[in-house]
Amino acid sequence: MTSAAERPATSGSNLTSSENSTNTKMHDPLIAATGVYVTVHGHFYQPPRENPYLDAIERQPGAAPFHDWNERIHHECYRPNAFARVLNDRGEVVGIVNNYEYLSFNIGPTLMSWLERHDVEVYQRILEADRKSCQRLHGHGNAIAQVYNHIIMPLANERDQYTQIRWGKADFRSRFKRDPEGMWLAETAVDYPTLEALVKEGIRFIVLAPSQAQRCRLLPTKDNPHPQWHEVGGNQIDPTRPYRCYLKPTLSTASSPLSTVSLSPRDGDRDTEHTNAQCPMPNAQCPYIDIFFYDGPISRDMGFSDVLYSSSHLAGRIGSAVRGDHRPAQLISVATDGETFGHHKGGTEKTLAFAFTKEFAHRGWTVTNFAHYLSINPPTWEVELKPVTAWSCAHGVDRWQDDCGCGGGGEWHQQWRRPLRNALNWLRDRLVEVYEEHGRQFFCDPWLARDEYIKVILDRSPANVHRFLCRHQTHKLTDAEQVDALRLLEMQRHTLLMFTSCGWFFEEISRPEGTQILRYAARALELAGDVAGVQLEKGFLKRLAIAPSNVDIFKHGAEVYRQLVATSQITFKQVAAHHAIASLFNNHKGETRNGGSANNCTVRHSHPYQKRAYCYDVHELDYHLQRLGSLTLAVGHLKLISEITWESEHLVFAVLHLGGWDFHCCIQPFEGRRTYSQQKEKLLASLQTASAANIILTMMQLFGDQAFNLENLFAEERHRLMRLLSQETLTRLDQLYTQTYRDNYGVLMAFQRDGLAAPQELQVAAEIALSYRCMTTLRALEQDISEPQLTVSHILELKAIASEAKHLRCRLNIPEGKQMLEQLILRSLWQLLHDVNGTFDAEMQRLESLIDVAYQLDVGITLDRSQELYFSCLYNKILPQCQMAIANGEDTTRYRHLLKLGQRLAVDVSYWSSQIG
Repeated sequence: MTSAAERPATSGSNLTSSENSTNTKMHDPLIAATGVYVTVHGHFYQPPRENPYLDAIERQPGAAPFHDWNERIHHECYRPNAFARVLNDRGEVVGIVNNYEYLSFNIGPTLMSWLERHDVEVYQRILEADRKSCQRLHGHGNAIAQVYNHIIMPLANERDQYTQIRWGKADFRSRFKRDPEGMWLAETAVDYPTLEALVKEGIRFIVLAPSQAQRCRLLPTKDNPHPQWHEVGGNQIDPTRPYRCYLKPTLSTASSPLSTVSLSPRDGDRDTEHTNAQCPMPNAQCPYIDIFFYDGPISRDMGFSDVLYSSSHLAGRIGSAVRGDHRPAQLISVATDGETFGHHKGGTEKTLAFAFTKEFAHRGWTVTNFAHYLSINPPTWEVELKPVTAWSCAHGVDRWQDDCGCGGGGEWHQQWRRPLRNALNWLRDRLVEVYEEHGRQFFCDPWLARDEYIKVILDRSPANVHRFLCRHQTHKLTDAEQVDALRLLEMQRHTLLMFTSCGWFFEEISRPEGTQILRYAARALELAGDVAGVQLEKGFLKRLAIAPSNVDIFKHGAEVYRQLVATSQITFKQVAAHHAIASLFNNHKGETRNGGSANNCTVRHSHPYQKRAYCYDVHELDYHLQRLGSLTLAVGHLKLISEITWESEHLVFAVLHLGGWDFHCCIQPFEGRRTYSQQKEKLLASLQTASAANIILTMMQLFGDQAFNLENLFAEERHRLMRLLSQETLTRLDQLYTQTYRDNYGVLMAFQRDGLAAPQELQVAAEIALSYRCMTTLRALEQDISEPQLTVSHILELKAIASEAKHLRCRLNIPEGKQMLEQLILRSLWQLLHDVNGTFDAEMQRLESLIDVAYQLDVGITLDRSQELYFSCLYNKILPQCQMAIANGEDTTRYRHLLKLGQRLAVDVSYWSSQIG
């Protein structure tokens, strides 16, 4: 079925060109509202997971084999939706669709910043998708903004509400290069003061659940000034049209958003008094916001049934909501967590891709977004909302402040929710006092500075921070004042982060989400103490102690704080210890070595050496490392600077490695060059005694009793060093298993020949030996990939390993090798397609051999990246060049080989192969 815009004009028409143009516009569903429109909205969001001290996400074991949950969900959802496959009946790719071009979507700013850091290709695909949707839908992009860090807006004070909206808008504008038309509210939590803030900040529309509407009516007109209200509080609202919601006349409409602000938190029943208020007949002076209500039943089915596993089922389910009352246009809109498409329901990004590009068009439906539909079909109905509501709580917003039962875990209670909310509200209000008292010393308008601090969050380069401070400072700030000014702003940022909704969403305060918001609170407390000297932690813990935990070892929130939060706080000394211990295994630029052997050598440099440790710049001003037998001692002087607050410290370190897992590291403030030189001299002299006890005694005399060891390293570096320290032992074991395998090869063959299961010990030895041999060969191949003869030799060796493993029924356990093979194939494909100076036949043979041996090794390779690269080049490069060669009568052998390669990558090239024979 084709849409009206796609049908050919009737021949013999007598219409003039202008009439034809008008008629075309009237029947073009992108210009005039006609027919059925479909909008699928994805709310893409991950809670901020960064360590507040490191500005980075640490390894999360629950997300294995991935580094953390962001990375895992990215692999399962965000990237697949940027490269969604459309497959034929043979499972071959016939299209790769950027689903974000067709999805209406919001992506949380904290998630977008993570994507920008970790997969810039997907990040750019998302931005490109919005640009293309703008072009397709007459300037109305698919992306809408989100309140910055997903706080429950009706439970926030008014200042925080405005900052959340302004930060969300600024983040959106910096990425999508346009102002947002709509904004997603966390959990769709809304009340009328929230609407007022959105209107004043220029937001045109929001999306809500149908259960949040109270009543609706046709918009008043001169002919019908008092249309009848229809009660729709039981989910009866018609979601196929937009609605206009007028602000209550009792609300402030002053031009300044904070001119009549009450800074006390709003309770859930605050707006009951407004429920029956009516706006007079609409006019230019009556502020409003437009609202879309998504189709509740279909949205639920997308999340909790199998409707997403088939595009025809999805289209059929959406089609069941189409109204048959001959209205000129109607919108079927659904909304769900974006992570549904691939993470919660694996592979369903393919369903969306086919539905968007084939299924919906076949039914004559137009894929649109809310902003575009609003532009061609403005509201003719008015709606009033229930006082305070959200899409995931049947009790208003009690899920984020009370023991309402939502999100419960069986017998577990949520009695901790109210005390946690109260404790954080108390802390916020105390921090407001600190911010106002000290902020006015540095900022002309402290609250304007906070609102504009998003510009620094987005770009922490020194030049940009300087521009920000110059714009807001009351006077030229000294270095120390700049640090305090940035500390205050970071204190406020963490105050906002501690209200992230996820902390209350589930059943227990000690879950990672609850712990995370308490970590933000701890960082805000620490920054307040640094600037103002106030000690608020005791009062905060007193209030947290009222929040009962369901877990016996914690008892209450204060104990959760002590056990899981306070223990994770990081000082400058810990950063220095981290660097000191890691330095024993890092090469230093410009180092000089003295001594004749690895067991007796010196590494020293006295010139500045700079590197980064997470969000800290490490300026190594002096470094001296000396090895003596099994002992290694490093002494150094460094300056640490926080990229976030610009605070800095000069520190001296001494670290002794006694061999294996034993480290002893001491840190103290730098007290001058002379003192440092004396300390270094005494420490190096103590090393000459070759007595670990004597060296440690000297370190304690010079630095004090506090010491750091391997356990004090940040998780990433600790795990890296654990692997390094284990490598020698593992290599010896690999060699031992290899010898065992060789010695018993005949025995293993005998078991296989007679169809008997080999002894477990010998089977394990075979698997480890072959895996070790395979990894050794892969590393050599990676190094020699540009050498044709060596490459052929390595590939032949891998084929032999694959054959041996198959014959002995061995499973190669080489996850690192899997990634190496995928990268080697991608690299070889890129060279084949783009290197005009290469030898085509040799490169093609090498690539085919790599693909063959990768599958023979049976390590579970996925060639998605290679497939995407090939598919892009197929239509942008291979086919155009092939058509030109055919037109010029040139040899097409090269292109036949390339199309055959497409088959091996599971790309449908059958039509083109048949065209060139």
